[in-house]
Amino acid sequence: MIIEALIAVTFIAAMVVMLAPDEVAGRLAAVLSLLPVVGSLYMWSGFDATGNALMGGSVAFETKLSWLELGGYTLNWHVGVDGIALPLVVLTTLLSTLAIVSAWTPIDDRQSQFYGLMLFMEANLLGVFTALDFFVWFVFWEAVLVPMYFLIGVWGGPRRKYAAIKFFVYTNIASLAMFIGFIALVFGLGDSVSSLDMPAIAAALRAGELGSLYGIPAATLQSVAFIAMFLGFAVKVPIVPFHTWLPDAHVEAPSPVSVMLAGVLLKMGTYALLRFNFTMMPETATAFAVPIALIAVISVIYGAMLALAQQDLKRIVAYSSVSSMGYVILGLIAYTTYGVGGATFQMIAHGLISGLMFMAVGVIYNATHTRMVGDMSGMADRMPVTTGILIAGAFGYMGLPLMAGFAGEFFIFKGAFASTVTAGMPLYTAAAMFGIVIVAGYLLFAMQRTLFGAFRLETDYEVGPAALHETVPLAVLLVTIIVLGVAPDLFFGMIQDAVNPLLDFGGELS
Repeated sequence: MIIEALIAVTFIAAMVVMLAPDEVAGRLAAVLSLLPVVGSLYMWSGFDATGNALMGGSVAFETKLSWLELGGYTLNWHVGVDGIALPLVVLTTLLSTLAIVSAWTPIDDRQSQFYGLMLFMEANLLGVFTALDFFVWFVFWEAVLVPMYFLIGVWGGPRRKYAAIKFFVYTNIASLAMFIGFIALVFGLGDSVSSLDMPAIAAALRAGELGSLYGIPAATLQSVAFIAMFLGFAVKVPIVPFHTWLPDAHVEAPSPVSVMLAGVLLKMGTYALLRFNFTMMPETATAFAVPIALIAVISVIYGAMLALAQQDLKRIVAYSSVSSMGYVILGLIAYTTYGVGGATFQMIAHGLISGLMFMAVGVIYNATHTRMVGDMSGMADRMPVTTGILIAGAFGYMGLPLMAGFAGEFFIFKGAFASTVTAGMPLYTAAAMFGIVIVAGYLLFAMQRTLFGAFRLETDYEVGPAALHETVPLAVLLVTIIVLGVAPDLFFGMIQDAVNPLLDFGGELS
């Protein structure tokens, strides 16, 4: 029952903080958020599951209880983790705590509500990564949107209402498309499934139990459902051309919220793609391998080119996320152990690195009150520790060896080059690798303009070293990135074990 305890403790912490005075809310939220961190690390230390949770593998910390009957289907409380879900649970708890601590400086209004919503969002994120019943999963999936909407719309920048509404509309329409696609599959399975249990639905689809629905042949139904679900999740990732909500949300959101948005919420989309599209319907995924690979490459290159054209540091990192998620999609469609495993590992690596980058940009903004590249220079002279960590994080984005970003991208490229899902995979991979050159270009340009040279600042603020509570979360993230880069098997071994059952349907075990 540890998963239930983890979620419940986080929900209770959210309510306690919400009722606490503003003067103590930030510190109280940070202390209470350590409980889920301890719980997730305990789960990691005691993890003993094997295989994939949706493909007959064993599930760690599993609970399955019948809940109620709805429309002839049994709704279960079914939670558990395998080697794919557990690393994302650990990532969620760690980033949540660090984001809360980093918010102590910029958030000075309605603090109890802010920190309460951060914890409420964390609880729902834990539900998304642990739920194995579609109804339970969908409730958590939608519930994540509510705190994020208010966190952007209340504490964001001048255009916060526009950004919040755009985020909410985009993601809700996407959720509707995904929901329709999945339920169509469930109805098409007829009497072969009697619940919304995700492992049971996956098993029925693999067994070829899908029939026609309202005259739509099974093959057509599966293809249409796959496309609807893919488009729904693609908005959440996001990938080109569904990415336009992301830069607005990041620019207007407070930096701690951007940390959670880039670090964890984007991973909801890639996690769902892996769980639903690429696990439940592998034959359909491989049939669409060419367009999916093209979308991945376009996202990598186009996202990087858009980042190259930006002057706002937040926009640069936001478009970098679009580019990085393209690598994840490329790894997923490879259907090799290094491709799919590397994509999953890259979710973790990107979550840590993007979180560090947004946090560092936030620290600089707290001191300078500007994020524009042309408004400052020589920041390394006044904020040496912060800028040093920012430079290290940027090198992690570029794929510097012995950092988590290098491990993730190396695994993806190795797996994608070996893939046999389509003859053009080596070419798609080579094209995507060019994105690294563009990433290096815009990051080095931005750092050269803002961090080095003589000190200059267009705003009238005194700039000095960041406070301890601002630098400690940065240091923790940097150390974690290096540790996972040096010892990727801390997560990659369990990830490989969970993705290997997928590989009979495409690529090769390499």
